[in-house]
Amino acid sequence: MLRQLPLLVVLGCWVGYSYSESIAPYYGTTPNAASSGNTWSMNSVLPSGVPGLDIDLVIYNYTPIKETQDSMIVHIQNENADGTGYIFRESDDWSGLQGGTEIRKVVPVTPVNRNQWGDGSIEVEGTGTVDNASVIYNYRVDPCYDPQFNPNCPGYEVQIPEIETVDVSTLYNALDDENVKNSTSSTDTDQYEEDENAKSEEELAKEEEEEEKDSKERLEKALAAADNTLMFAEAIAQSQILDAMNMAINMNSYYSATITGGTYADSVVLVDKEIPDNKQGLRNGLAQQLLHDKMIEMQYK
Repeated sequence: MLRQLPLLVVLGCWVGYSYSESIAPYYGTTPNAASSGNTWSMNSVLPSGVPGLDIDLVIYNYTPIKETQDSMIVHIQNENADGTGYIFRESDDWSGLQGGTEIRKVVPVTPVNRNQWGDGSIEVEGTGTVDNASVIYNYRVDPCYDPQFNPNCPGYEVQIPEIETVDVSTLYNALDDENVKNSTSSTDTDQYEEDENAKSEEELAKEEEEEEKDSKERLEKALAAADNTLMFAEAIAQSQILDAMNMAINMNSYYSATITGGTYADSVVLVDKEIPDNKQGLRNGLAQQLLHDKMIEMQYK
């Protein structure tokens, strides 16, 4: 007597999330994993480069080839990627049953990320074989598996770039300037006293005045250079802050939009198929021609 297993139709409602329509999870199915044999690699079956993909259904069918008295168990299975047993295994016991009847099954599984699904296979335990095998995986893709995929994803965090702090005091130190050092350096006391004794009071006063004047000019130049350097350093720091703010705005504030529109067809209808001649225009043209002819004749009179 043939044994026919019913097709299980399962409607599952898995853990839900609140997403905008543009980033809602979407579903898909793989091609027949067993089309090339009873073993297969999940990397060749599932879409590549999709991090938020998990499997929630396994759909399979096959026809057992066996004698009624033979013992036979068929396992549809996937190894656990970490090497610890199986992440999925569904077994059909055909022992004592006649072969030749196709079996179809839909097996729901708790959604598990694709990284945990190892190689798949159809294993026959006992005497017999399987024919026309088909194994299909139903999967779900969650774009918000990585919260940074879209600003509307739960857990999204605005990335604020780190701005390097510039210590303007390290750019220029006025005390290290040669002009400042020269203006603040002390003179040799003994040499000064000898020169003072050798010169008249008027000459000394004049030299002191010129030296004081030169010292003020050097100090003013040094202070001006220090002020310019500090202003330049502050301008650089402000420019870096503005660049970082513009980058953050450009990354998160512009979105694509579709503007609905259409085509407006012409609605002009010509009532008359023929346009009559303009008689007034003909008269004007004839008058112009007669006047032209008279002007020509006048040249020969």
